[in-house]
Amino acid sequence: MTSGGVMRLMVGFYILLFFAYLFGPLLMMGASAFNESPFPQVSPWEGTTFKWFGHLLDNDDMMIGIKRSIFIGIGVICLAVPISLAAALMMTQIYERLQPFYYVIVVSPVLMPGVILGISTLVFWDQLGTLMDADYESIYYDGMFLTVVGQSTFISAYCMLIFLARLQRFDRTQEEAALDLGATHVQVFWKILIPFLRPAIFSAAVLAFLTSFENYNTTVFTIQAESTLTTVLSGQIRLGTKPDVSALAVIIVGVTLVGAVTAEVLRRREQAKEEAAREAAKRAEMEIDMALAAKPVGATS
Repeated sequence: MTSGGVMRLMVGFYILLFFAYLFGPLLMMGASAFNESPFPQVSPWEGTTFKWFGHLLDNDDMMIGIKRSIFIGIGVICLAVPISLAAALMMTQIYERLQPFYYVIVVSPVLMPGVILGISTLVFWDQLGTLMDADYESIYYDGMFLTVVGQSTFISAYCMLIFLARLQRFDRTQEEAALDLGATHVQVFWKILIPFLRPAIFSAAVLAFLTSFENYNTTVFTIQAESTLTTVLSGQIRLGTKPDVSALAVIIVGVTLVGAVTAEVLRRREQAKEEAAREAAKRAEMEIDMALAAKPVGATS
């Protein structure tokens, strides 16, 4: 065997080992969801069953946690995506010398530990509620609201990076041309900028929801007496895991894969439409040039 063959063999073994390390735990947990054993295990295999998915639906705490996590994720999308879009647009409008300082400020929540963000959110809104003389039934002490606000502080920074990456490809001459033709800034925003940012908006919304859904460090402080999926799982794991947790993992992985494939298909379709539009514009331009070239010299229109 040549040295090149040995190198390819070693690279192949490394790739196999890497994917085994990456997906091995997921495969083991997924398999344990179909084992008859009352403990999440693969060996010994006591028989194939789907009853743990039914047990998952009968777990009231888990179902309530999932519903709250979904509502919180939707709230984070509604709050974090507009904030991140505004922050990204501001980044493109301020002076170039101020952009590094502005970038550090808006990205700094990502560098903060989730525990600090959760505690600071809880303390801030508690002090604000005390200042407003609000009772404990008000929004200042509502766990769902505090969780949405606390998670949005750092999730909006992630979403802003997506918008910045998209805005780097935006041609500012489109805005200038629309303004020269009499369009208002609001019309330019809704008719030109938002359609261009539509893929980034979708990606930011998906990222915001998934990040909110799996967050624990911030949520455990802001949710207070209520619970989300992550806090319920944390409490149950302390008492010992059950196969219904594996069933939940199978569902989450399946939904994530379907969502990822759907997003990729939509992205490719959008990209294909953009390429087709560019090709059509090029063909139209070539036809105009050919028509002008074939026009006799001195002919009038």
